[in-house]
Amino acid sequence: MPEFFAERLFAPLGLRDTGFVVTDRDRLTSYYRRDEGGLVLADGPDGDWSLPPAFPEGSGGIAGTADDWLRFARMLLADGAGLLSRASVRLMTTDHLTDAQRAVGELFLEGQGWVFGGPVDISTAGPGTISGRYGWVGGSGTSAHIVPDRGSVAIPLTQVGVDSPV
Repeated sequence: MPEFFAERLFAPLGLRDTGFVVTDRDRLTSYYRRDEGGLVLADGPDGDWSLPPAFPEGSGGIAGTADDWLRFARMLLADGAGLLSRASVRLMTTDHLTDAQRAVGELFLEGQGWVFGGPVDISTAGPGTISGRYGWVGGSGTSAHIVPDRGSVAIPLTQVGVDSPV
């Protein structure tokens, strides 16, 4: 799978700092968790992301830079930019939950559904929801949100675990 992603996605988009492993450790940052005394290093540049994963998976486990993520997001905003079909982008960014699934899912805010890889705001009913916005929130404090109607992309990279006590 890493070869497929590299050949079909990373190289054509010019994502030179994205992959399942990052061999240039100078390109990696550290990941922290909070505890009562402040921030504690959870994974440094020589940690998990500097080694090939035991099982590369397309739904997670890819490391990259903000610049590379922005290139990927702009490709999605451009309806695939010739790399993906417009139909594929629509399929990737359209809610796939039924009302029954959404009612059971405690992970979803009011007004949200699920696309391939993350939440999508399907209405403005929930707190901070923007109809049509999609993206992802990663456990290591990284996230990205795309709002097609506005042509906007937000990429907050805090590198502080979201499961850390506040």
